[in-house]
Amino acid sequence: MHKIATLFALTTALTVSSCVNDLDREPKFDVTSASVYADPANYKAVLAKLYAVMSVSGQQGPSGKPDISGIDEGTSNYMRLLWKLQELPTDEAVIGWNDQTIQDFHAMRWTSSDGFVAAMYNRIFYLVAASNEFIRETGDDRLATRNITGDAATNARTYRAEARFLRALAYYHAIDMFGNVPFVTEADAPGSFLPRQATRQELFNYVESELKALETELSAPRQAEYGRADQAAVWTLLAKLYLNAQVYTGTARWNDVITYTSKVIGANAYTLESTYGNLFLADNNSSRETILPVTFDGLNTKTYGGMTFLIHASIGGSMPVREFGVNSGWAGLRTTSALVGQFTDPSGRTDKRAMFYSQGQTLEIADITRFTDGYAVTKYKNVTRAGQAGKDPAGDFVDTDFPLFRLADVYLMYAEAVVRGGTGGSAANALNYVNLLRQRAYGGTTGNITAAQLTADFILAERARELYWEGTRRTDLIRYNRFTEGTYLWPWKGGTAAGRAVEAFRALYPIPATDLVANPNLKQNTGY
Repeated sequence: MHKIATLFALTTALTVSSCVNDLDREPKFDVTSASVYADPANYKAVLAKLYAVMSVSGQQGPSGKPDISGIDEGTSNYMRLLWKLQELPTDEAVIGWNDQTIQDFHAMRWTSSDGFVAAMYNRIFYLVAASNEFIRETGDDRLATRNITGDAATNARTYRAEARFLRALAYYHAIDMFGNVPFVTEADAPGSFLPRQATRQELFNYVESELKALETELSAPRQAEYGRADQAAVWTLLAKLYLNAQVYTGTARWNDVITYTSKVIGANAYTLESTYGNLFLADNNSSRETILPVTFDGLNTKTYGGMTFLIHASIGGSMPVREFGVNSGWAGLRTTSALVGQFTDPSGRTDKRAMFYSQGQTLEIADITRFTDGYAVTKYKNVTRAGQAGKDPAGDFVDTDFPLFRLADVYLMYAEAVVRGGTGGSAANALNYVNLLRQRAYGGTTGNITAAQLTADFILAERARELYWEGTRRTDLIRYNRFTEGTYLWPWKGGTAAGRAVEAFRALYPIPATDLVANPNLKQNTGY
């Protein structure tokens, strides 16, 4: 495995960028792609590394051999960066630290030289490059050359389809956060060339076509190993792509949202977890609601990013650390009164999804850098349903998986598409799906809403209540024209206590300045 990881780092590095003279050198490794891929037994191990790009930060855990350089390994983990860039510029999260430019995100004043933005961009394209390499090496022509046939060839084709899915997921994140970005596939041989910049529309079309092609190449829903992509993961990602199509391309695709959410729901493979909080515990791998997780294990996927970050950084002040199954709090993450206010019910009913810690915490934030300003969020814990702490006896690293896709989100996407005029769905079903979530939240039907109450604005609020801190909020606010605009303000939006509108161009992150210098084919996003 170590040799495979070493080769993997070498080949993907050559794919991302390299100097012409460097390519003339003999590799100083005792394995090559020819020797690794000659043995089909190695293929699953390399595929596992592709999945691990989202959860760990390098070739060993928790640090020491990073996949990308130029930034602290723990702070530059894919999932940690994705979460920060999707949550910190919104009403759902603030962070108390002063690391580098981290305060620029809630203040919405980042620049093209921001290290966190560049690291997210680089993580995305590391996954693209790594996936391209694997896809290239498992093509039918390569399998035939190596005389790999039968079950071994069948398995290789399934692994290749999963790599294509992961590449599509990475490009989806690029579309959502950066817009027009460099574009490379397995057809582009690794070497010294400058990728062209594809438009957001082109990338949208490419991801759409890739995902549609994969529908029949992956396992049926819930038939793959836990943590691996299946058909339902493809359908969910297509639904997310279509949900935001008007932002990405200028053309709404509500009918398609209904089509693909209906496929997930109609598979009858997923059910809502009966207790909301169980979705975010150390044994959440047993849930039948999660469609695709980013997996973590306190012994085998040690990282200072991912869920280790999300759990430790959420604890501080007078919070009882041991109840969270870890050894310490990093006193960083809290939320704003705007999110807390989403759970206010005039009738006094209790929404069990409101998982906040208020003892010794102020509701309003006078100083973002002070942990006791703002309610803490207790959603994620490294304990099981039985109250047992995770596997790591030291309490440093966690077992809790991140629910990247889950059924509740699919229900809400279906409902939004129906409310916004999509055809092929049912208003009755949309109402039922929302009320199923509310019945779980209220422990009965007291929280049910009527058909007249099911509006687009209600669904945006319900998405906050159901999906807060799950990395959807920035995208949701942009889709509703409430991210940069002054029509919706929250504490410290734009760097002022009362909140303010910011420049419209901040609906996209900038192409990192370093990549613009390196590749003259690229043009910067407007405003930067």
